[in-house]
Amino acid sequence: MRKEARYYESLTQEKVKCTLCPHNCLLKDGQTGSCHVRNNSGGKLYAENFEKISALHFDPIEKKPLYHYHPGEIIFSVGSVGCNLHCKFCQNAEISQTSVDDFLHLRNIPVNDIVNTALTRIENIGIAYTYNEPTVWFEYMVEIAVKAKIEGLKNVVVTNGFINKDPLVELMDYIDAFSVDLKAFTDDFYKKNTFSRLGPVKNTLKRIRKSDKHLEITNLVIPTLNDDKRKFSEMIQWIAGELGENTILHISKYYPSYKMTIETTPIETMMTLFDIAREKLNYVYIGNISTNKGRDTICSQCGQKVISRDGYWTSVNGLNKDGRCTRCNNAVAIR
Repeated sequence: MRKEARYYESLTQEKVKCTLCPHNCLLKDGQTGSCHVRNNSGGKLYAENFEKISALHFDPIEKKPLYHYHPGEIIFSVGSVGCNLHCKFCQNAEISQTSVDDFLHLRNIPVNDIVNTALTRIENIGIAYTYNEPTVWFEYMVEIAVKAKIEGLKNVVVTNGFINKDPLVELMDYIDAFSVDLKAFTDDFYKKNTFSRLGPVKNTLKRIRKSDKHLEITNLVIPTLNDDKRKFSEMIQWIAGELGENTILHISKYYPSYKMTIETTPIETMMTLFDIAREKLNYVYIGNISTNKGRDTICSQCGQKVISRDGYWTSVNGLNKDGRCTRCNNAVAIR
């Protein structure tokens, strides 16, 4: 099943302009956007991946990664196909860099069935839109999120943040938490390695922060491409200044994937960047690596360990019911 897209403009001679993301693709009849899944058919733009699912799992919410939003809980994760970025280092290229016709294992699952499945586990807190870029299945995601909210479920988006203002504003009416990839802090990196731009992602982050939605950021560190200490420091200063010192940052270790063969990130680099980030930000974590450093949540006021982690095992042992440190009563930016 396909569905007429929500954000596009009709032009002359059956051309359309997609206005969902900053690519603003201009499409002739029969053409598909950069995302592989939004097609102009007879002067109307259609979401070809509506109600089409590539993956379904009940996951620890820490896997998104979200460490300060309902820590230790389970969330129902769903994914489709397509992406509006083309990252050379994509870890889910088999579902993100493909189309509906080219991916052979899609399942047709109606909106109500997604919500009903999420409700089958009493300990599940909600639905996460993840695995591939949720922006490109906007219509499906919003319809699910509306019904999920009615059922008392939380909605979480894992996104690259490359989305236009109007659809983001609409999305924020239904989404409770965002995990956003800030892939680097230079436009050159974004252009060469993702075929997009940094500016729109920064705008997305600022708009989310101005809302009452929970926000966490992930930065995948790729040797020689975005591990420069000076540029990393600039990114941290921008996050602290524009988004606040309590913004949660996950520094993630890179492994060769898709079209990128650069060797994996050295542990020493991860530790150095962690120390730089901790000079400005209160809550910094290290991901994709087994280490004691950057794993637990520490109260920024008194230094008490308030959440312990070992892999995806989580123990909340230093917070009261209001999310405050049991030793000093400091608010620990936990939802």
